[in-house]
This record gives sequence, structure tokens and C-alpha cells, in this order.
Amino acid sequence: MSVLEIRDLHVTVETEEGTTPILNGLDLTVRTGETHAIMGPNGSGKSTLAYTIAGHPKYTVTSGTITLDGEDVLAMTVDERARAGLFLAMQYPVEIPGVTVTNFLRTAKTAIDGEAPAIRTWTKDVKAAMKNLRMDPKFAQRNVNEGFSGGEKKRHEILQLELLKPKIAVLDETDSGLDVDALKIVSEGVNRAKAENDLGVLLITHYTRILRYISPDFVHVMVKGKIVEEGGPELADQLENEGYDRFLDSDAPIEA
Repeated sequence: MSVLEIRDLHVTVETEEGTTPILNGLDLTVRTGETHAIMGPNGSGKSTLAYTIAGHPKYTVTSGTITLDGEDVLAMTVDERARAGLFLAMQYPVEIPGVTVTNFLRTAKTAIDGEAPAIRTWTKDVKAAMKNLRMDPKFAQRNVNEGFSGGEKKRHEILQLELLKPKIAVLDETDSGLDVDALKIVSEGVNRAKAENDLGVLLITHYTRILRYISPDFVHVMVKGKIVEEGGPELADQLENEGYDRFLDSDAPIEA
């Protein structure tokens, strides 16, 4: 079992107004085999958490720790974090002109495993994963995300997830921009990866609709850069009915 532990994490970002605190003492533990949903209003710090875990240089950790199986994640470069078993599915996947999906996936797999996968088994695995995600085989020869629709980009993110087999996956609003059919396909891919690889999932979302297909073991409410309430799937249903007003309207100090 692998464990991602976040303790008393404080993160800032530089804006036009100067240094702005985003995360304010966040604590979270995610184990392999678990699905954690993080929900919260816009501006609560959900995406900041995702990019901080991945090592985006825009965000500065001022205090606190992130460890994976006891190893200091904050001391790792971005590629070292990937090799250690961390994966980020981005909210807005970027285009990479001149790099085909096939080359991208094989290069990434080689970098993570330390050796190139056998061609015959790798080709079989890629084709099977694409078929499961209802992706046209021709996408393998297209440049990464270039000209892809929103749904195609998200399916490509989950294709990477299934093939690279990380320990912990952070999914940053993977449901954003998906129609119902694409949402089901993407959710099936996440569930498949979890079942086959004992994956730990940190799912960031605004809405409960994806949670109808990816059942969370734990739901965390993030407001003002902290976890302010935790519970099971029933908490997501409560948020769907009540929203976040009871957290936002309160003048009392927020306790994690």
C-alpha cells in the first residue's frame, strides 16, 4: 500500500496584488485503493492543491509537507514525482504540436519504468485501452491534443492513467466540459484503473454528477484553502442540495 500524506500545507502564488496565500494549513491522507473527492466553491484552492502536488513552479510552498511512502515529494523534480507514482490529469490539457500520441505515451512509459516496454505487448495494451475509451485508433498518430475536442482531451488523460499505472492519481475537474456519454466513458476508465492497479484517486470537482459514476470513499469540503468538513458519499449529496453557503456565510474561524 502506498500513502500520500499532506500535512499543514501552506501555499502562495504571485499575483498583480503581490504574494497571495491560497492554501492555509491543509491536511489530507490518500491511500492506494481509496477514492477521495475534494469539493468546494470557486477560488477555494482545489486546483492549487493539484498543481502543488505535481510540482508546478507557479506555486510556492511556504510551510508544511507532502510525502509519498515517507519520501519528501517537495524535494523531487516534476519528473521524479511522476516516476515515484504521482499522476495529474489536468483540467485544461495542453496541445503538443509535433509529438504524436504514440510517441508521447511510449516515451512517458519508458521514462517512468526506466526501460522501454516491449513493442508487441505495448501496442496491444494501447489498442485495448483506446478501445475501452471509445477512441478512434487514428488518434494514436495525431499530435497530442492538437485539434482534440474537450471530451477527446479528457479521454486521452485517462488513456495515460491506464497505461502509466501510477500509485496516486490527482484528477483536476476531469468532468469539466464533458457530455453525459463522455463522462460515463471517462469514469469507467478511472474505475478500471483503480480496480486493476489498486490506484489511489484524489478527485477534484465542483459537482456531484461524476460521483454518480465514481463512488468516493471520502468527501472533503475545501473552503479558503483548508478542509473544513469531511464525510462519506452522503456529504456530496448534502452539498448538492444545500450548496456551500453555510461555509461561506460564516464569520467564525474555519477549523479543519
